[in-house]
Amino acid sequence: MNPEQEKTYNELISKYNFDEEQKSVIEIGIWQNLDVICFAKPEYDWKQMTEILYGLESGLDVSWYVKPEFNSYQMEQIREGLENNLDVSIYAKLEFDYKQMAQIRQGLEKGINVSVYVKPEYSHEQMKQIILGLENNLDVSVYANSKYDWQQMEQIRLGLENNIDVTVYSKPEFDYQQMLQIRYGLNANVDVSIYAKPEFNHNQMYEICLGLEHNLDVSIYSNLEFTWEQMSQIRLGLQNNLNISLYNRPEFSWEQMREIRYGLEAGLNVEPYLNPGIEWKEMKKIRFELESNK
Repeated sequence: MNPEQEKTYNELISKYNFDEEQKSVIEIGIWQNLDVICFAKPEYDWKQMTEILYGLESGLDVSWYVKPEFNSYQMEQIREGLENNLDVSIYAKLEFDYKQMAQIRQGLEKGINVSVYVKPEYSHEQMKQIILGLENNLDVSVYANSKYDWQQMEQIRLGLENNIDVTVYSKPEFDYQQMLQIRYGLNANVDVSIYAKPEFNHNQMYEICLGLEHNLDVSIYSNLEFTWEQMSQIRLGLQNNLNISLYNRPEFSWEQMREIRYGLEAGLNVEPYLNPGIEWKEMKKIRFELESNK
C-alpha cells in the first residue's frame, strides 16, 4: 500500500476491534482502491466482507446485499445473480435462506417462470422438484403446494413424467413411500385400488403389489390384521402353491408362519407344530426333527 492507503487503513482499523481476517479483507480492498467504507464495519464478519469485496471488484451494485442481516452464503447467491444480470430483486430477501436463493437464481438462469415457486414456505428441495417439473413442461400445479413435502412432490412429478394417473396418489395423506408403491403399481398396470389406502404402510403395499404382479389372490392377505412380514410369508406360500390356509391367521407371528411354510415346502406334516402357542424357535426344532425322520 502507498502512504495514503496506509493512512486510510490505519484510520479504519483504529475505530473498531477487527480480527485479523477482517483486517486482511479491508487491506485488500484499500490496496485495490475500492470503497471499503461500505463493509469495513464490525457487524460484518470476514466472509461477508469478502463477498462484498468480490462484488466491488466486479463493479456490481453491492447495495443489494450490503446488509449484515444477510449471511455470506446469501450474499454469494445475490452476487452471482448480479454477475449474470439477473433480476435479483426477486430473491434478495431475508425470508429466503441461501439454498432457496440458489434454486431461484438457477431458475432465472434457465429462463424458467420462477413465480410458481418463489415462496418462502417452499424449502429448497421443494423448489427443486418444481423446477424439474417446469423443465419437463409438466403441469406442476398438480403438486406445487406446500402441503406436499419434497419427496411427495418427487413421486408425483415422476408419475407425471410417466403419464400415469397421479390423482390416484397425489394426496397428502400418503407419505412418499406409499406414493412410490402406488406409482410402481400403476406402472406395472396392476389394480392399485386394492392397496391405495393410507391405512396400509408402504411395506404392506409392496407385498400386495408383488402379489398382484404374480397374479395371486391377494384378498387372502390384503388385510390390516397382517403385518407386512406376515403378508410376505403368505405371499410366498401362494407363489409356491402351498396350503396357506394352515397359517394365514393373524395369531401366528411372521416367524411362525415362516417355519410352517418351510415345513410345507419340504413336504412335511406340519400338524405337530401348527399351534400359535409354540414359539417359532421351538417350531424350528420340531421341523428339523421331522426333516431328519423323513
